[in-house]
Amino acid sequence: MSMAASPILPMAAHVALCALLYVALTVARAPAVWGLGRRGDGSNPFAALEPRIGANLSNQFEWPLFFHVACVLLLLQGATGPLVIGLAWVFVAGRVLHSAVQVFTGNVRLRGLVFTVNFLAVLALWALLLLP
Repeated sequence: MSMAASPILPMAAHVALCALLYVALTVARAPAVWGLGRRGDGSNPFAALEPRIGANLSNQFEWPLFFHVACVLLLLQGATGPLVIGLAWVFVAGRVLHSAVQVFTGNVRLRGLVFTVNFLAVLALWALLLLP
């Protein structure tokens, strides 16, 4: 089975998103922790973004856990058709969009709508697991 025909690439893409968020959090904290990039008045130019990035990073270890477990179980069952791959990519695209909305806006309603896409994609993966 090729990687393109399995949920491994979407899983890796989610790991890459998490890594990107860790880098962003490190950069956002650099002025406060190391003094790098402080404004002339000593303030942190990323002070407003830092808690949002941190909260989003924490979110990557909540509902996405069920995504990764479903993908691994589907791989073990050999169920890796186009529907599984499509749902996995929908989940990842939704996580990227969710991160952008959470970090760069205060729009909770939009964030909730985007989360619903992620939520439904994972529920659909679990439904595929449970179907005979």
